[in-house]
Amino acid sequence: MRLGSFVLAAQFPGQGHGEALHRAVRSAEVAEEAGLDSVWIAEHHFVPYGTCPSAITLAALLLGRTRRLRVGTAVSVLPTAHPVALGEQAALLHLTTGGRFSLGVGRGGPWVDLEVFGAGTEAYERGFPGSLDLLLRWLSGEPRVGGPGGRYDFREVAVVPRLRPAEAEPGVPDPPRAPEVIVACTSPSSVRLAAARGLPMLLGMHVGDDEKAEMVALWGRHARAAGLTPEEVAAAAHVSAGVVQIADRRAEAAETLQKAMPGWLRQGLEAHVTVDGRARAMRDPFAYTELLCGIHPVGTPQVCVDRITATAERTGITRFAFLLEGSGDLATTEENIRRLGTEVLPHLP
Repeated sequence: MRLGSFVLAAQFPGQGHGEALHRAVRSAEVAEEAGLDSVWIAEHHFVPYGTCPSAITLAALLLGRTRRLRVGTAVSVLPTAHPVALGEQAALLHLTTGGRFSLGVGRGGPWVDLEVFGAGTEAYERGFPGSLDLLLRWLSGEPRVGGPGGRYDFREVAVVPRLRPAEAEPGVPDPPRAPEVIVACTSPSSVRLAAARGLPMLLGMHVGDDEKAEMVALWGRHARAAGLTPEEVAAAAHVSAGVVQIADRRAEAAETLQKAMPGWLRQGLEAHVTVDGRARAMRDPFAYTELLCGIHPVGTPQVCVDRITATAERTGITRFAFLLEGSGDLATTEENIRRLGTEVLPHLP
């Protein structure tokens, strides 16, 4: 089992942006101290749901603040980023940190971000596969890469810094292999996209074990059809996102989240603006908090051990990214992280 922290840098009611970001940075430092495996950084624009607008920038800071922790983006929103620029940044972090960086990418949503960054709805609705493929080519070890046309049409340029090619060239020292690339999947189409490229999935905290198990099974079928061996399919390092809150009594843990999360969810989700005025439904923040408390490790350390073990057995996933800042309070978040590392992690298979 590999447990990590899912960092949103959430702005709770009454807090400033600096407070939310300080809690994000501090929580990563505590995660390393507590023996967790990784930290995954979310990216949002123009909303208090998350105050980090550049996951890869915050990842760079946290890689510099830590020595052992794997740091990943969860996710960098590809439609509003240039795949080559993102690939250069990913390679730079990977090479300078001894391979501690993971690049998570996703399609994002139909938000006003597309307008602000000049991407347009086309990049969101149809452009993600092409952008992903260009990113993967940049990280493949090829010495030169050119734009395939369409949105990205450019002459061949040298890949610097270059990662290890699939087949090493004679007489050329091998640089490290490419960083792990993981795809946020929320629909069958995104599962098929990731599987066709042999990329592991990041599965959201809004779905439970049964749906995640179905997505893993779907990924496996399409990955085998794409040529992956049964061993490669079984070894796929998918990541399950969730929520953890630890207390001496389950009711106390749930109450901590029920008091804090609905206010954050309401102001954060209401702030999203669609790029084209399309209708959108918002989750009820109280019902959503209740759902998260019901399907994730919220309770005593033993409840958390049992819940994480059950998820791993049902889905086959053994990597986790847990939201640990659900209280909105720095001291409570630090205690939550330490208890996960000392009272839960040692008792997992």
